[in-house]
Amino acid sequence: MKKLLALLTLLTLLAAVMPLGALAADEVVNVYNWYDYMDESVFEQFEEETGIHVNKMYFTTNEDMMVQVRVSPGAYDLVFPSDYCVERMISEGMLAEINMDNIPNFVNVEPSLRNADYDPEQKYSVPFMWGTVGILYNTTMVDDPVDSWSILWNEKYADSIFMLDSIRDTLGITLKYLGYSMNSRDLLQLNEAANKLIEQKPIVKAYYVDETKDKMVAGEAALAVVYSGDALYSMELNEDLAYSVPKEGSNIWIDPMVIPATAKNKENAEKLIDFLCRPDIAQKNCEYIWYSSPNAAAIELMGEDYTENPTINPPQDVIDRCEFFHDIPDDFLSVYNSFWTKVKNAK
Repeated sequence: MKKLLALLTLLTLLAAVMPLGALAADEVVNVYNWYDYMDESVFEQFEEETGIHVNKMYFTTNEDMMVQVRVSPGAYDLVFPSDYCVERMISEGMLAEINMDNIPNFVNVEPSLRNADYDPEQKYSVPFMWGTVGILYNTTMVDDPVDSWSILWNEKYADSIFMLDSIRDTLGITLKYLGYSMNSRDLLQLNEAANKLIEQKPIVKAYYVDETKDKMVAGEAALAVVYSGDALYSMELNEDLAYSVPKEGSNIWIDPMVIPATAKNKENAEKLIDFLCRPDIAQKNCEYIWYSSPNAAAIELMGEDYTENPTINPPQDVIDRCEFFHDIPDDFLSVYNSFWTKVKNAK
């Protein structure tokens, strides 16, 4: 009983100095991120330097993330969506404006990656990583040039092709292969792309996302559609692997950091964004996940290991033939979903 009375007295004194709710808010930031998309030691370092605890939660698709942010107001303080989702979240009023005065390390972000189409006034987001989509291939299994998406329809590689289990990426590269924009809203073009994927399906080994890189390292397929960071990860572990962005063009993407409008710990989220923009921290994350860094100061620290690697630092001609995804409006989303369902249900 004495211990209980002492505890109650202590809590009363703490409440008189600072409300318990405010104390909790000062000590936590709730992060919603892709799995394995951050060097975990970075969070530990942030906690040590600031005293702010990082609660980590993970999602596997942008679509799942969007649903959870909508139905769980206040649950997330910092989120890492893809660029086209930021466009949607801004239009729906889902994001808070970031106080850039609290992000002095934003000065390190490459000017070419600022004010992108999805956030033209740079009010709601800060770039975290960027990259391309291309073909990862095993040089001991593939004896054709890997310079066109057409190789993914070559029956010589039947049951040795991994495709991305992603509606935007897979329909997008097929639209590019057919000579169209990855953001096409033309029903005839989308139908042609869906039929092209159905034509390909008998020679596809599987549709994957995160599993692909490890399966390519293990030599389980000859060709795979992957994100550039996953390609570099795989190539580090298996010297027989190489990466190509096809001549028809592809997707160039940015994964930004955003703060939901319902965030309970906005200032803590801004502190974490600024921390992640610090050159040494951006370098650490880049060298962990091997996606392209938007941080010019971090690139200087990494030197030629970064700048001379065309997978992580693609030449301008590759960038010029790529395009960003744009958000699919609600009234057209069902159309995309119906074409994707048609592909996935095809025998």
